[in-house]
Amino acid sequence: MTDQQRRFPLPLSSVVDSGHKKAPGSSSIARPQTATQNAARHVPQPVWPVANHARPASHTPQPVVTQRASPLVSDAVRRAMVQRVAKQGVQDQLVLAALENVPRHLFMEEALASQAYIDASLPIGHHQTISQPYIVGRMIELMRNGGQLKRVLEIGTGCGYQAAVLACVAQEVYSIERIKPLHELAKVNLRPLRVPNLRLHYGDGMLGLPQAGPFDGIILAAAGLEVPQALLEQLTLGGRLVAPVGARAQHLELITRTGKTEWTRETLEDCHFVPLRAGTI
Repeated sequence: MTDQQRRFPLPLSSVVDSGHKKAPGSSSIARPQTATQNAARHVPQPVWPVANHARPASHTPQPVVTQRASPLVSDAVRRAMVQRVAKQGVQDQLVLAALENVPRHLFMEEALASQAYIDASLPIGHHQTISQPYIVGRMIELMRNGGQLKRVLEIGTGCGYQAAVLACVAQEVYSIERIKPLHELAKVNLRPLRVPNLRLHYGDGMLGLPQAGPFDGIILAAAGLEVPQALLEQLTLGGRLVAPVGARAQHLELITRTGKTEWTRETLEDCHFVPLRAGTI
């Protein structure tokens, strides 16, 4: 790895708002989500497996070593979740290793931690959900298509789980969240993991992040009636975008940029996501 690769992306602590640093003695204050803070007291700081495509293709991220008292959130339970995802059709070994690497229970309320590794979406507040493990793996697999991902954009950070998984398979990950409390929540959740190649942004995801683009891949965690043109234009040539599309009846759509003003579209399986909305709140 070159000196430049070691310097960039910056650590998460250097790109979050300095005004939101935790004050001493603030651990007793109730927050929207406490599972990460509680678990962090018992989790040694991991060496995060940043994707490096100069490594052999067989390289996969190493699982985070954690200490947990409950068997409901053990490494074995997480491996079993990954095996189910593989049986459902996700075959990309790098994606499966990323799902095994990221402790999903750290991204949800402590009361829901025992359900963290079932294949279901779960509430994270503000009428939003953490996506089911299969759909996370499926969408990332489609976007990666067995190739290298240098720069990826996620629309809809939510609690930060999918962004953490993406950080295992792409060199640089940018994630946008329009709901300010969720943006702050994702920062709280991700900070103990010290993900070095992930940058969080508070803003309107429908506009994308042109100042950081173009992107090899874009993934949407919310469904619109159509994919915003602004996002299509932020793809590199050959870049792939995966998004849920539709109102009540939704399906995954894979869009590939084939020219300056040309894109191909492929309709895939049915799915169900929260609505894609404009603006910030």
